[in-house]
Amino acid sequence: MWEIIVASLMVIAEARYENVNIKQDWWETAVFYQIYPRSFMDSDGDGVGDLNGITSRLEYLKEIGVNAAWLSSVFKSPMHDFGYDVSDFYTIQPEYGSMEDFEQLLKKANELDIKVVLDLVPNHTSNESEWFIKSASRDEYYSDWYIWENGHMDDNGFRRPPNNWISLFRKSAWTYSPNRDQFYLHQFGEAQPDLNFRNPVVVDEIKNIIKFWLEKGVAGMRINSVNHFFEIDKDIYGGRYPDEPITGKPGLGPDDYGYLEHIYTKDQDETYEMVSQIRDVFDAITLRNNVTRVMMTDAYTSIKNAVRYYGEGIHSGAHIPFNFALVENLDKDSDARDIKYVVDRWLTYKPLRKQANWVIGNHDVSRVASRFRPELVDAFNMLVLLLPGIAITYMGEEIGMLNGFVPWSETKDPLACNTDDPVNFIEVSRDPVRTPFQWSNGKNAGFSTADKTWLPVAEGFEHLNVANQRSAVRSHYQVYRTLTNLRIRPAFRFGRYESLALNNDVFAFKRWYNDDTYVVVMNVGKTYRIVNLTAFDLIFGQLEVEASSVLSSRTYSDNVQAGYLDLAADEALVLRMQV
Repeated sequence: MWEIIVASLMVIAEARYENVNIKQDWWETAVFYQIYPRSFMDSDGDGVGDLNGITSRLEYLKEIGVNAAWLSSVFKSPMHDFGYDVSDFYTIQPEYGSMEDFEQLLKKANELDIKVVLDLVPNHTSNESEWFIKSASRDEYYSDWYIWENGHMDDNGFRRPPNNWISLFRKSAWTYSPNRDQFYLHQFGEAQPDLNFRNPVVVDEIKNIIKFWLEKGVAGMRINSVNHFFEIDKDIYGGRYPDEPITGKPGLGPDDYGYLEHIYTKDQDETYEMVSQIRDVFDAITLRNNVTRVMMTDAYTSIKNAVRYYGEGIHSGAHIPFNFALVENLDKDSDARDIKYVVDRWLTYKPLRKQANWVIGNHDVSRVASRFRPELVDAFNMLVLLLPGIAITYMGEEIGMLNGFVPWSETKDPLACNTDDPVNFIEVSRDPVRTPFQWSNGKNAGFSTADKTWLPVAEGFEHLNVANQRSAVRSHYQVYRTLTNLRIRPAFRFGRYESLALNNDVFAFKRWYNDDTYVVVMNVGKTYRIVNLTAFDLIFGQLEVEASSVLSSRTYSDNVQAGYLDLAADEALVLRMQV
C-alpha cells in the first residue's frame, strides 16, 4: 500500500512540472492504430486482407480520429508465422500486393494526413531467406550471420541440442541443419532463425533496411522483440552456451517456455546500446527530411527494463518503448486499485520528460471485450485515449470486437499448432484475436467476397460491426470518436494528471490545464456505486457529461453532482468542471 501511495505522490509531483512546453511533435499525442493486414480488408476476393484493402479504408481511420496506421509485418514471407518470418525485407509479400500498391497506400495516407508505420522484425529471418540458406551452406560472407552451435550425442547415440534453451513457441530453441551439421538458434519458431547481432555486417544490413523504408516515406517503424537481440556471450563460458536455470513453476514441463528462467537469452545489456545505434538511423533521416521518423520498440519484460528503452545518459533510445502494463498486469479480476497502481507505476518509472504510451491490445493478446467483459470496452478506451501521452489501439477495439472461435481444424497460429493438443490449444492460440475485421452484416462481415476467408469470421458479426455502430445513436464507435475529439483539447494534450481509487470498484483521474478541468470516472465493478468526486482538489459543484459509456443512463451535456455521483455497474463517464 505504501508503494502505491508513494508512486501516486510522485506522479502528481511530476505532473506539476511536466509538459510546460506546449510545442509538441506529431507523434507525441498521436493515436496509433494497429492493422493486422491479413484480417483488415480483402480487395481482391482471395480471403486474405491486402494493401489495397487498407488503402480503401483509410477514410475510416480519419473518421475515428487516427493519426498513424501501424501495419503488422508486410514483408515477403513464407508465412509460417504470418509475416514474422521474413525472407526478404525489401519486398512486399505478394499476397498483400506490390511495391506500387504500397506506394499508393502511402500517397493516399499522406493526402489524409495519416502517417504509416511499419513493423520490422530484425531479431530473426525466415529459414527460407537467402541469407540463411547461404549461411547454412557456410558461404564465406553469410556464415556468421546466425547463431550456430555444435550439438552432442547422448548415450543412446541420438543427436541432442547444445543446451536446454526453449523457444517461445515451445520445445527446443535449437534445430539441426544437416547441410551445415550444426544447430541454429531460434527463440521463436524453428522457421525463424535468430540473427547474430554481434556480427557488425548484420547490424549494418538491418540499418540499411530501416533507411530504405524511411526514405520511401514511412513515418516510423516498430522494432519487434528487441529484448531477444542478444544471447549471453558464450566466450564468457568457455566457448559454450550454458543451460538456463529451471523456474520450478508448477504444471510446466521441459517443453514449456516458462519452465526456464531466461537469464541468458533476453534482456542482455548489449541490447540497449544496439537500440541507441538504431535510433541514430531514425534521427539522421529526421534531420535530412525535417519530419520526425518515429522509432517504437516492443519488449515483454520487467518495467525496469522496459523504461531503459527510452535511452540512458547521452544515449537516445526509442521514441515509444511500448508500455504493456495494461496488458500484462490487469485481468478480469482486477479492481480500481489495481488500475491505479498499474497506471501510476508506469508514469513514475518512465523518465520525467518522456512521453507515456498506452496499449490495451494487439494481435497477440485477447481482446478487451473477451479479456475483461464487453461492458468495459468504453472504460478501457477512455484510459488509452485520455491518459497523458500516446494512444495505441488494435483494430476492432474501437467497436468492441470479441475474440472469434477458431477450431483446431482451422487453426493457423504456429504457437497453437506447436502444442500438438487439439483440446487445450485454445489457451495459447492467437488466431481468435486475428479473425477478420467486422465491417458490416454482409458476407464475411464485409471483409471479403471470398467463399472462405483465411480465418473464419467471428460469430455475432451480424450485430457487432462498423455499419451498425455508425448508424446507432449510441455505440462503442460513437464513444471512440468522441474520445479522439476530446483528446485534442489542451487539458488532454498537455494537461496535468492526478488519480484516485475512490473505492474497490471506482477508478477516477483528473486532467487539467489552466481553468479547463475534466474528471474521467469508471466503475469497473458489477454493482451500483456512489462516489464523492470532491476527493480531488478543486472539484466541486456540478460537472457536465462530455462522454458516457454505451450502457450509461447519462448523455452529453447532462449535469451530475461532484459530491454525490451514483454510478451503475460498468458505467464510465468523462465529466467537465463547470466554471
